[in-house]
Amino acid sequence: MTSEPNWLEDTRVSYDTVAESYAEYVRDLLDDLPQERAALGEFADLVRANGEGPVADVGCGPGRVTAFLRHLGLDAFGIDLSPRMIGIARRDNPGVRFAVGSMTDLPLPDASVAGLLAYYSLIHIPDDAVPQVLAHFHRALRPGAPLLLGFHVGDESRLKTEGYGGHPMHVHVHRRTHARLTSWLTAAGFSVASHTTVTSAESPAGGLLLARRPAA
Repeated sequence: MTSEPNWLEDTRVSYDTVAESYAEYVRDLLDDLPQERAALGEFADLVRANGEGPVADVGCGPGRVTAFLRHLGLDAFGIDLSPRMIGIARRDNPGVRFAVGSMTDLPLPDASVAGLLAYYSLIHIPDDAVPQVLAHFHRALRPGAPLLLGFHVGDESRLKTEGYGGHPMHVHVHRRTHARLTSWLTAAGFSVASHTTVTSAESPAGGLLLARRPAA
């Protein structure tokens, strides 16, 4: 799908609008998602096996997955497009690093992170912007470091006009197949290690895809 001219600003404004309601909705969601917790645990193991270091949760929202990664022992920090989401993340997770930023222009130095997570945060990125985003992920990761993607599985997009708490939104939700994401990742220089589809409160068909930036 070709991007609308103002999609990035629409996404920012939409999530600023629903930030408090969204944070409350997802606060304890991981408690009921054993497969997602297992995938995050596998990701953490790979980070440690490759030498540890800082881990970026890109599109972190209110920081609940960032906090879980820290519970697993990782030096995780969060980046999100929405300033209000970042404000909530800082409020609810004192002492944890959070910053406003876009994955389309990722504010991370080259080879600076030991792992990168995009947990259901690629879902609003239009098709023509995904290669740019994955190139930033590849650039920011250290050689051998893992990437974990969570996404909605499918092959259609829809416009979401009402969000959490009944607040107005204007964002497209893009569903992707494993094959399509694997193709994009391979073109970006990643090696795909595993992928699976799960059904849970996070998504009726949620994809979990683990990849690596190959070792130098």
